[in-house]
Amino acid sequence: MSTNRWDPWRDLVTLRDAMHTLLEDGLTRPRPGFTATTADVPVDVKETDDAYVVLAALPGVEPADVEISVLGDTLRISGEFKDREPEGTRWLMRERRFGSFARTIGLPTAVNSERATAQFSNGILSIQLPKVDAARPKTIPVRMAGAE
Repeated sequence: MSTNRWDPWRDLVTLRDAMHTLLEDGLTRPRPGFTATTADVPVDVKETDDAYVVLAALPGVEPADVEISVLGDTLRISGEFKDREPEGTRWLMRERRFGSFARTIGLPTAVNSERATAQFSNGILSIQLPKVDAARPKTIPVRMAGAE
């Protein structure tokens, strides 16, 4: 009669393999009809003295397919990644995602939406959002006490 010893590490390795398979197959491979999410729209936000500048990567998106709105200190970018390939194309691999997207960004202060501008260059949407006057830095001069 042979005796098998219980090895707890063998069970952990099996669990690790199962989790790896779950994550690899279930989350990373795109499915047909998949809708784009916020993770599909990487955004950089920088601040200057007078404005906030938002850069969004939207490769292949036409300016007419993008909508930008500002309400107080909240910016919303929405639109659609359209599939422009002819129907019936035989794909060997397809990782790009298509569908509508929306990204909402909270800014530290309100902006002047009347003076905001946006432009596309090489697949990057650049949005200039001027700060309201109350949010701009102000310099307060310091005087010597008793000096006039």
